Amino acid sequence: SRFETCWPALMKDSHGVIIIFNPDLPSHLKEIEMWYSCFVQQQPLLDSQCLLVAHHKPGSAGDTENLSLAYPLNKLKLIHSNLEDDPEDVRMEFIKYFKSIITLINESREREEMSIIS
Repeated sequence: SRFETCWPALMKDSHGVIIIFNPDLPSHLKEIEMWYSCFVQQQPLLDSQCLLVAHHKPGSAGDTENLSLAYPLNKLKLIHSNLEDDPEDVRMEFIKYFKSIITLINESREREEMSIIS
């Protein structure tokens, strides 16, 4: 991809990765494996720092029940979004995700401070 040269700058000091994809496109399902590998595994970030969002286009009547992702993507938190439905669920999931990232950052900061003190 023509943006690959920018990736190191994007990844630097990042605390979380949100991957949004269209589950109706088989090519997207292959691509998210690459994004996960580059942006999560190679950093390395914890799986809990990654959120997958399967975004269903209006009218696609996306099958939210039977989207089965292969390992290692099936270990990640997956939410379905659809702008036709009530977006409140998605909003709540985003808030939960951001809270978990903030908790991780605070915990690692405390560990660093303790290691400096001791």
